[in-house]
Amino acid sequence: MNRKFESLTLLVILFATWTLPLRAAQPTSDANLLKVRESVWRAWFADDEQLLRQLVPSDTIVISAGEKRWKSDSDVLQEAADFHASGAKLTHLEFPKTQIQHFGKVAVIWTSYVVETESKGKRSVSSGRATEIFVWRHGRWLNPGWHTDAEK
Repeated sequence: MNRKFESLTLLVILFATWTLPLRAAQPTSDANLLKVRESVWRAWFADDEQLLRQLVPSDTIVISAGEKRWKSDSDVLQEAADFHASGAKLTHLEFPKTQIQHFGKVAVIWTSYVVETESKGKRSVSSGRATEIFVWRHGRWLNPGWHTDAEK
């Protein structure tokens, strides 16, 4: 009986060890995905270049409402720096409606947003919709693209 128990224990340990890399390579929960998404937005408004470089990869493509030119990761970093240098700051960030679709290691977030900023004592509110692309690379979510539009 003791020999059977030892064999079963060994099999369980081997199975757990063998499947650990598979589990680590899988995307984590939607709660983690949404946390990363909010981190990208907050890092942009705070000009947290280090975090933006971690979460917004070099192959990023961004399409923004009313702008003819598509943007890259360097544009994202520059616009974050410009916003911060202007003295403006984020005072409120909200995502009233969000839906997520998963396609393997790709997640698409469909969302509405409300952003309130303050610049030189004046508050400004903008809102719109966004389609955000996230990919699971190297054991974490990255945000290589998004498209925003403004509400009219």
